[in-house]
Amino acid sequence: MIDIDKARAETPGCAHVVHFNNAGAALPPRVVMDTVKEHLDLESAIGGYEAKDREAERLEGFYDSVATLLGAHRDEIAYVENATRAWDMAFYGIPFQEGDRILTTTSEYVSNGIAFLQIARSRGVTVEVIPDDADGTIDLDRLEAELGRGGVRLVAINHVPTHNGLVSPAAEVGRRCRDAGVLYLLDACQSVGQIALDVEEIGCDFLSATGRKFLRGPRGTGFLYARRSAMRGLEPPFLDLHAASWVTPTTYEIRDSALRFETWERYFAGQLGLGAAVDYALAIGLEEIEARVAELAETLRAGLAGKPGVTVHDRGARRSGIVTFTMAGQDSTAVKLRLREQGINVSATEPDQRFDTVSPGSAVRASVHYYNTEDEIGRLLEAL
Repeated sequence: MIDIDKARAETPGCAHVVHFNNAGAALPPRVVMDTVKEHLDLESAIGGYEAKDREAERLEGFYDSVATLLGAHRDEIAYVENATRAWDMAFYGIPFQEGDRILTTTSEYVSNGIAFLQIARSRGVTVEVIPDDADGTIDLDRLEAELGRGGVRLVAINHVPTHNGLVSPAAEVGRRCRDAGVLYLLDACQSVGQIALDVEEIGCDFLSATGRKFLRGPRGTGFLYARRSAMRGLEPPFLDLHAASWVTPTTYEIRDSALRFETWERYFAGQLGLGAAVDYALAIGLEEIEARVAELAETLRAGLAGKPGVTVHDRGARRSGIVTFTMAGQDSTAVKLRLREQGINVSATEPDQRFDTVSPGSAVRASVHYYNTEDEIGRLLEAL
């Protein structure tokens, strides 16, 4: 069982705000910020290169921590500056050819959708959206049928959409992709840190994630998981002297590990801070975190459902810590700002109407984390 009082005492922000914007950027525990600050102080005292050399062992430990988090091997982990860049490094490294098909979902993120369209324009691939089932989740039967038609180069989905609360059946998608011999890219930016993940169980070839959301790490940090057997067929969209070696005046060799997706220059204080955030989550236990988040989210949904004029818009047979709702006659951004005046943080979200035609045009998003309390949920409901 999670010691909530201890977690809150170790989270300075809990003394100042009721924070239900964990899907945007969670409140970091003190150890994360101390780790970042200490390395920045070290850089200012002895120099950036020298600080990196002194902390080499801890920087290497980052890969072990993330590998443990995902059930992966350390050579399958790359440190990158955010989830979008991690996703890009995998996606743009795939050698798409004219006629290839990309399958995705109605709830795909805007940035990923734009990348699909760019590749469709430049490489002549087609982007096809698998419809939802009755629960609002990707229709697995339709996915299997489309895979059976052939020509699919990639299935790319998000694990947890940003705007409707559902949890995609990632492992079921992975099983179908393996059977079809198709690459599978999972955007886990909203699931890592709130849901226990195992890449072997999920069966994805690539997984992108951020530090700032439910992992409670620093902004400007993220990572990419790349399966050994899948990454060797990819050449990242750009390389440097860290990702590859210049062998002769006309040849180079790419690293045979996920370091091929990294760059030599990076935010080392952030890498250490992200490693500290992963270790903090592992010490608490991801299964315990997942159970606590799910319980709080259902408590909030039930409370919202009892409010006149409030409509909850979450979908899916399984739901995450992201809760979205609208208030009759109220602009969602205005609600967000009025709650902020009372020390309660939520966000307003706009789904991508190009794919998703079911969710409301704008909604309030309240995303819970394990350090939130039932009393804080009561404060939010009272404020509404």
